[in-house]
Amino acid sequence: MAAPTLVTGAAGFAGSHLVDLLLAQGRDVVGWYRPGAPLPTCAGVRWRAVELLDRADVQAAVDVDKPTRVFHCAGAAHVGQAWEHTTKALAANALGTHYLLDALSRSSADARVLIPSSGLVYAPSTELLREDHLLRPASPYGVSKLAQEMVGIGAVGGPRVFIARPFNHFGPRQAPIFVTAAFARQIAEIEAGDRPPVISVGNLEARRDLTDVRDTVRAYDLILEHGVAERPYNVCSGTAFPVSHILEALLRRSSVSIRVEVDPTRYRPNDTPLVVGDRTRIGTDLGWEPRTTLDTTIDDLLAYWRQRVAQV
Repeated sequence: MAAPTLVTGAAGFAGSHLVDLLLAQGRDVVGWYRPGAPLPTCAGVRWRAVELLDRADVQAAVDVDKPTRVFHCAGAAHVGQAWEHTTKALAANALGTHYLLDALSRSSADARVLIPSSGLVYAPSTELLREDHLLRPASPYGVSKLAQEMVGIGAVGGPRVFIARPFNHFGPRQAPIFVTAAFARQIAEIEAGDRPPVISVGNLEARRDLTDVRDTVRAYDLILEHGVAERPYNVCSGTAFPVSHILEALLRRSSVSIRVEVDPTRYRPNDTPLVVGDRTRIGTDLGWEPRTTLDTTIDDLLAYWRQRVAQV
């Protein structure tokens, strides 16, 4: 039997969409999820509860399956939370990656590992960010993701490591601690009569490079299969939209009238005005480009939250 594909954080946002893609390819998938969380319901996956910050637990899980293809989607993913819980973000993203790579080097030395880093490892700029741009993150989250990259590249004698640098990606299943999902959930709850017709917002002027999550995980698969080890690839659209653009698009789709109120407590300590990437490398090397339109992603995101709210 061929060795399985492992997805850490398989029950999370990007991880769950990646699992869908791998199952559609006919892959044998092992999914790790956080101990204490409900057992995920996705069929066709062999689920394991694994604590990434427990070295022995990680080693034992790797020893069982000896995966040769690994997508390391687990870790701290929220920029704002990393400001408040910096130690946790660094531990989850850097130390958890170290434990995983070390376990693989002992059990599956020929493994290929995809590490999803972040476009926030770059120094802030008003220009398109290329892979050779200065690495100087402006947030604890960005620092933790750069540390994660360095752990991967610095591993000696272990699995081959492939680096994706995704920029903002969104779509159905994203947790409402993220801004686009928070907007969509509030609209769905207002439409259902579960809350007053008011949305509280933070900074709407920040411009972000947005890609559908399903396009993002398709890029992960291409990078692991056909990319060059340790060569980073931006995963982005190359176009930035202000947060207000997404909110306005969602409001146009609402069946009720909604008022928008600014809440200063929602502002981050250091909110970079513009983050937009250059996708030339991944397009030239791997033939990847976004396929999903912004309107389709917004439609799917709102439909997802309407369904979730209706089920409560």
